[in-house]
Amino acid sequence: MYSEEDIRRLTWQSRRGMWELDLLFVPFMENHFRDQSVEDQDRFVKLLDCEDQELFLWFMQREKPVDPDMERAVTVVLDCVRASKV
Repeated sequence: MYSEEDIRRLTWQSRRGMWELDLLFVPFMENHFRDQSVEDQDRFVKLLDCEDQELFLWFMQREKPVDPDMERAVTVVLDCVRASKV
């Protein structure tokens, strides 16, 4: 389980060099991260270690991650952010 300090640190780490990723990651951290299973939280943390260019391709659905954990993390983030916009 992640502490509030961990979540603040991860929220800061979610601020990327790409505006498109910021629009996904920051709202996910602020509004959805706490509600995820520990496994999905861990997947998201692992996702933050990926390169921005790679993340951009995954989130724009131009490519799929080879790693099933990363594919799950991308799906969770996209689903959460889309649900928030409805």
